[in-house]
Amino acid sequence: MVPVAPATSPRTFPSAVRAFRWDGKGFACGVLMAPFFALLAVVFLAPAGTALWLSLFADDQSGLGFGPEQVSFVGLRSYLAVFGDPTFRSGLIVVGTFCLGYLPLLVLGSLALALLLDSGATRLRAWAQLGLFLPHAVPGIIAAIIWLYLYTPGISPVVSLLSAADIEVNLLGVRTVIPAMVNIALWTNLGYNTVVFYAALQPVPRDLTEAAVVDGAGPVRVALRIKAPLIRSSVVMVLLFSLMWTLQLFTEPMLLSNSTPVINSRFSPSMYIFDAAFTRNNYGLAAAASVVLLICTVGLSYLVTRWANRTGREAR
Repeated sequence: MVPVAPATSPRTFPSAVRAFRWDGKGFACGVLMAPFFALLAVVFLAPAGTALWLSLFADDQSGLGFGPEQVSFVGLRSYLAVFGDPTFRSGLIVVGTFCLGYLPLLVLGSLALALLLDSGATRLRAWAQLGLFLPHAVPGIIAAIIWLYLYTPGISPVVSLLSAADIEVNLLGVRTVIPAMVNIALWTNLGYNTVVFYAALQPVPRDLTEAAVVDGAGPVRVALRIKAPLIRSSVVMVLLFSLMWTLQLFTEPMLLSNSTPVINSRFSPSMYIFDAAFTRNNYGLAAAASVVLLICTVGLSYLVTRWANRTGREAR
């Protein structure tokens, strides 16, 4: 007898076909994700695409420079001009130096304050959180103006006190201007990230910390070996967002440039873009610099994410 293959049951469809089946859950997910993708397209994709398009064009004059200006396709000429400009490269170095000084102090300082608040050694924790968070409620421009008043010789009480003690310090000098901006950024953002870390510490199981204390671990060891690793995802999130904010450094140097010649109009990449667009009216160059800054931000964010995922797997 020739064996007859059994009839195919509806339940034996290939898994690939079943994966594309649209059910109620898929529809609900699509509805819930639609606002996110709409905002992503309007707020990020459309401006990035517009900047990329503008970077490929420039206003050129015909007739050996004597004719009227007309928009023409220039390809990668604006990108070559950006990379060939030493002021843009120096701006990248400034931002890198600012990152090296600001990010470790921000992450480690806010984490230490959050662990201190969570340890119970601090009284009136709600008031302490409020006091730390209040500087973040001050707009960045106002904060920079306050610190500009404290940095400027002749009107600053801090500089006057140091001068009375025979200590002459130029807080806006060549070697001190970046630490001065780091101080402004720390004063503004330290409390906010402390609250973020403190909120992340609240779900940590207390039986783990109590078991560690019974085993003889001290408060410092409990904080560093148990609590801090459990909020690692929050630490990575703060580091990632702070990195993206730092690469867009603009407000602090722009306001401080009014009181010191150390900061010029192209001190940081964002100031370079502002100067190219609104001072030199070279929108193609500004768009190219914006695209370069976007690529640097995305690339560094990707590297931080990969590093965090790798160290997380090794920790497990």
